[in-house]
Amino acid sequence: MNDKPLLGPQEIRDLADMLGIRPTKTLGQNFVIDPNTIRRIVAAAEISPEETVLEVGPGLGSLTLGILDAAKNMVAVEIDPPLAAQLPHTIEKFRPEKAGDIQVVLNDALKVTELPVAPDALVANLPYNVAVPVLLHLFATFPSIRHALVMVQDEVADRLAAVPGSKIYGVPSVKANWYAEVFKAGVIGKNVFWPAPKINSGLVGFTMRPEPLSDISRDEVFTIIDAAFAQRRKTLRAALSGWAGSGARAEQILVRAGIAPTERGEKLDIHGFIAIAEAARDLAAEEKTGE
Repeated sequence: MNDKPLLGPQEIRDLADMLGIRPTKTLGQNFVIDPNTIRRIVAAAEISPEETVLEVGPGLGSLTLGILDAAKNMVAVEIDPPLAAQLPHTIEKFRPEKAGDIQVVLNDALKVTELPVAPDALVANLPYNVAVPVLLHLFATFPSIRHALVMVQDEVADRLAAVPGSKIYGVPSVKANWYAEVFKAGVIGKNVFWPAPKINSGLVGFTMRPEPLSDISRDEVFTIIDAAFAQRRKTLRAALSGWAGSGARAEQILVRAGIAPTERGEKLDIHGFIAIAEAARDLAAEEKTGE
């Protein structure tokens, strides 16, 4: 990949000028203008030559070119019509031999529900303001994804990769762990972007779980996670009382799950929340049988 040209600062600005585009905060647009950073991201993503890669928010195509060099083919989801229209032309100019290997979908990544091909991997520079909802939506909607590497705001990267008990461990950390093993894969400085953001970016890697962790429904587990962290300083007995119907009922479920009612949600990993959901289901089933 190193011998093929990638987009640098001049090419990015020329493309933007041609399209009359100024990066917008609304869409969280910060374009990568450093070829070495692109190479670093693509290398960290560990894309296999036979894989189809999903990119969200390709923008002017700087990361797209690097991904295309490593992957069999690509699907790019872009919300901005001028950018989506330009991308195939950029590929044609800089990677004519790969022009037939990418399909561009004009859509909001938070709303996309189908793609022309099933992706094996997700590699993206995600808009800061919607990074976590986009990730969770894509993981839920496209179970063919086996691994992912995304660039997000550095503090969001830390939150996603946080472990139980840390101050930044929260809803994104636990929900991401339902789908994958999550790890921090590096920090990217501000000066490789145009415009330069005020803070560093972080790379987060995801190794998707080959099988669901439980036969319990994801929605049920996520409801418990939301309840536990809505009042994170409260004990689980108190935080889950609304969900369970009463504090006493919450305690009964927690004890059955092998979790101390005085524990706080921030101490539990995804397996703990699954255990609570399973205990609630089993208790309800027993009560129904005993009626």
